Amino acid sequence: MTMNPEVADAIENIRATVQPSLVTVREDGEGGAFVIVEGTDPGPLYEQPDTWIGFRITFQYPYSDVYPHYVRGDLTRRDQQPLGEGTSATTFEGRPAIQLSRRSNHLNPATDTAVIKLLKVLTWLRTRP
Repeated sequence: MTMNPEVADAIENIRATVQPSLVTVREDGEGGAFVIVEGTDPGPLYEQPDTWIGFRITFQYPYSDVYPHYVRGDLTRRDQQPLGEGTSATTFEGRPAIQLSRRSNHLNPATDTAVIKLLKVLTWLRTRP
């Protein structure tokens, strides 16, 4: 099965927004895709100066939330505090990962795009207390 046109469009919007960052895509065989954006700045709270961020866009997009997102598995805070609520250790696409649980409870398919969700998750990560 090929990627749904809505998913393909979402990926192109992500590429346009995050350039020059590398965006890798693997079709999931159901019309969706696994997406990884390389070289993202997690913010000054973290020891690591960059991370990848990954997620799956399912075939139901835009009527499904792009959830959860994942970052590098060794992400640590400069203040040595735990990463905190909304995070858990796991793997994503064969990589050690930290899952970032930021569900959109009131999804609006017209405005809650994959790229907007990506930017919201990055803002959340960068502005944690």
